[in-house]
Amino acid sequence: MENREEQVIFSRNTVEFVTVAAEFCAYLERAESLRQKDFVDTVLKILPLLYIKASMLPECEALGESEPETFVTEEDYEVLRYALAALMADKDDYLEVFMQDMRYSDTPILRTISEDLTDIYQDVKNFVTLFKLGFDETMHDALAVCRENFSLYWGQTLVNTMRALHSVKYAIPADDENMDDENFD
Repeated sequence: MENREEQVIFSRNTVEFVTVAAEFCAYLERAESLRQKDFVDTVLKILPLLYIKASMLPECEALGESEPETFVTEEDYEVLRYALAALMADKDDYLEVFMQDMRYSDTPILRTISEDLTDIYQDVKNFVTLFKLGFDETMHDALAVCRENFSLYWGQTLVNTMRALHSVKYAIPADDENMDDENFD
């Protein structure tokens, strides 16, 4: 009979999250070879799936006393962030309105799609890497940390980034904004 730990780490929802998370990471890692339009289109399809799968992860608490190991180095983070910033170019910046700091500020807070995606990547990549090690307790603790970080940090970042990416994909070109009303008759 399986113990509780194995039931959580090998549950259907966990396995599906691992699959989507690994694809998300792999896609971002090859982003610099993509066109911005294709990248935005695909990420707008992966992110909702990542959100849904993360929200369905089973509840669990860490078994170990220490935090799980991390694998994404500062250099890895910066290389990816820079590649995404270059890909997004002038469409990288957006104004954030769903941050706690906004309640106390008269000015909008500038965020970047590249940094937000890299923040999500960092947590998800650490999780996927730990999960691939195949040690039950390590996998369980990685799942507990990832689930907690999703609810506290990167879940909100994910939906905010989707809003910004949606704007990039569906923005009205500057030429179309100045069309005469007679064009709509």
